Amino acid sequence: MKVLLINGSPREKGCTFTALSEAAASLVNNSIEIEIFHIGNRPVYGCAACRSCRETHRCVYDGDCSNELAEKMLAADGIIIGSPVYYAGPNGALCALLDRAFFSSQKELFAYKPAAAAVSCRRAGSTAALDRIIKYFTIANMTVVGSSYWSMVHGNTPEEVRKDLEGMQIMRRLGENMAFLLKTIQAGKATVSPNAPEVSVATNFIR
Repeated sequence: MKVLLINGSPREKGCTFTALSEAAASLVNNSIEIEIFHIGNRPVYGCAACRSCRETHRCVYDGDCSNELAEKMLAADGIIIGSPVYYAGPNGALCALLDRAFFSSQKELFAYKPAAAAVSCRRAGSTAALDRIIKYFTIANMTVVGSSYWSMVHGNTPEEVRKDLEGMQIMRRLGENMAFLLKTIQAGKATVSPNAPEVSVATNFIR
């Protein structure tokens, strides 16, 4: 079993990476394979609403990591998305990539996959940022993994984040909960299969 941890910060080894690494350590201790994927700090495309991905299941823009990210998310057994908090929300580049990765993919392939969010902030805006990320999971029929508190850490530097003892504990518990759910799903597959979802209905309220 493998969990993909997405570092949605432009800084590869910053506060978000520190938080994700703590969750990753718990996963490794539970014999779960991990990969930390850094989105980088290069410019990314926003969705142009061309809808060509409805046929190809790939974003037409191949100049950034959105298609690679989508492939890795679909291949993983579980996903943890981490982001710094900017203006009470996740990093805009991360949201642009996730918009395209989720919209271009075959949504039913995400169904029942465990997913979690983790954010890093100096002071405030963390719960709003978490809510934004979790919305990707709930629209894709995924299972949201929680912790012992909202999955956030506080600090301006990795050193400060490590001093957030509660935040570090929350990250460790997030990894433990993800590992437990993955093992539970694996054990249950021998006896339980999910029901096939209904065909999606899109209702237009304009008449």
